[in-house]
Amino acid sequence: MTKMLAPAPPGLTAVPGDNGLPYVGYALDYLRDPLKAYDQRYRQHGPVSWFRFAGNPWVVLVGPDAVGAALQNRDRALVNGPGWRTLIGPFFDRGLMLLDGDEHTAHRRIMSQAFTRDRLIRYTEAMHPAIESTLDGWVPRAGFQAYPAIKELTLGLATSIFMGGAEGSSTKEMDDVNHAFIGCVQAATAIVRYPLPGTRWRRGVQGRKRLEQFFRRYLPARRAGNGDDIFSVLCHVESEEGERFSDDDVVNHMIFLMMAAHDTSTITLSTALQYLGQFPEWQQTCRDESDALGTTTPSYEQLDQLTSLDLVIKECQRLVTPVPGIVRRAVADTEILGHFVPKGTLVNIGLHYSHHMAELWPDPEHFDPGRFSPERREDRVHKYAWAPFGGGAHRCLGMHFSGAEIKTVLHHLLLRYRWDVPASYVAPLNFTSLPFPEDGQPIDLRPR
Repeated sequence: MTKMLAPAPPGLTAVPGDNGLPYVGYALDYLRDPLKAYDQRYRQHGPVSWFRFAGNPWVVLVGPDAVGAALQNRDRALVNGPGWRTLIGPFFDRGLMLLDGDEHTAHRRIMSQAFTRDRLIRYTEAMHPAIESTLDGWVPRAGFQAYPAIKELTLGLATSIFMGGAEGSSTKEMDDVNHAFIGCVQAATAIVRYPLPGTRWRRGVQGRKRLEQFFRRYLPARRAGNGDDIFSVLCHVESEEGERFSDDDVVNHMIFLMMAAHDTSTITLSTALQYLGQFPEWQQTCRDESDALGTTTPSYEQLDQLTSLDLVIKECQRLVTPVPGIVRRAVADTEILGHFVPKGTLVNIGLHYSHHMAELWPDPEHFDPGRFSPERREDRVHKYAWAPFGGGAHRCLGMHFSGAEIKTVLHHLLLRYRWDVPASYVAPLNFTSLPFPEDGQPIDLRPR
């Protein structure tokens, strides 16, 4: 018999669902195949249901209507911080995504000064030499491991653009920093949520300490300097009311921004390399547009001319959504699509599932960037059919930076290389945290 999360008051429906396995609940199902797990919930219970995940009951929202209701959050009952802290609180606490209400508004207002159009123009200019330097060290070959190579590249970009470099840091130290970020991110879905030796949770706790040490070491120099990197900007920028970030604020935001910037971009870039390798006609179309620019170092404005890359990037973010789901907690009784969600409930918003619904997307598992073209615009079937950057008050602040970074990297790759991926290849995605290909995303890379 289906159990209910809580009895509903008159006029509302109780959220249906079940516990699953003791304590673990449906955690293993999700980690093995989240799309299948979400689809089973949707077919059995509809867009609003609940299940147990690592000890806690969660309301799961799938489909654009439920996702939209949560992101719009009209009664302000769903908040970010108490939701995300359940998963990543010890590792990314006080990052912008974990703030709410007036405090979130104030911090977002200050941080937005780091992402103005003028600054995005300068960031784009600064990316080119960093990308070229990294690609100079690549050795094209069959079976080239694209994912770790791209991750090293995007971490280098984040270090350069976000920090202004990491003077005095060795390659080994930057590898340690990368592993610290990985530890923090992967701890989010740890089933054992206590820092026992050998557990993901412990690696996350240790990773957070390592990252704090790293950023605090560079903080005095960024406070004293006048650089254009985001670290320096956060140290000096003020709101119109004269509000500034404390040292703790700067460190907390840098840890979160560096993670968000390089992990999410890495996922989209590696996905693009896979599909452009499997669909050479799209690779050539994108290369022709890059050739037409007549420069290896396009400006921020020139990136707008790479319209086919726009379509490819959107399709890749649909097929492999960098942040597959986002979380909230109800701080007051509320309703979602007529279902009663009681105060204190944890809520999982399944963005990724909407991107694969046959009800919204014709042939949803097929790579088809043209679905986003002006002539088709299949994403317009519903406001929340495609929402890789979330929505509402917490819509991703760095989405334009991300777009510029991904386009710039792909432009350089298209001008330097050709690559192939077997048509039968299916990436073995690991959903321990943010999705990544466990096999390293092999491609056959060769000089152009």
